[in-house]
Amino acid sequence: VQLQASGGGLVQAGGSLRLSCAASGRTFSRNPMGWFRQAPGKEREFVAAINWSGGGSGYADSVKGRFTISRDNAKNTVYLQMNSLKPEDTAVYYCVAVKSGSNWYKDPRMYDYWGQGTLVTVSS
Repeated sequence: VQLQASGGGLVQAGGSLRLSCAASGRTFSRNPMGWFRQAPGKEREFVAAINWSGGGSGYADSVKGRFTISRDNAKNTVYLQMNSLKPEDTAVYYCVAVKSGSNWYKDPRMYDYWGQGTLVTVSS
């Protein structure tokens, strides 16, 4: 099973990026997926997660109103649209998936699969 994240890069403050995470090796159409991030010298933190149908999602307070998570189950892919980016959003972003069950979590220990990460750098 692989989660391949892409879409990271360098952007100026106020700009936008769209991250994608394509899963392979199994389908996650019935499983929650999400995104975490880790900035240099900081702990990994929850960003957003979405249930299998896309009808339920959750966000960290720091990104609410700016980031939007979505998914395309036909493509086995989850997305993170990031708008109004700030320098403090600079981090490596990881996509995650739950092996079984229908709930999404803010606790990174509840996720069974992790992608390799994609770097987002926001300049001031």
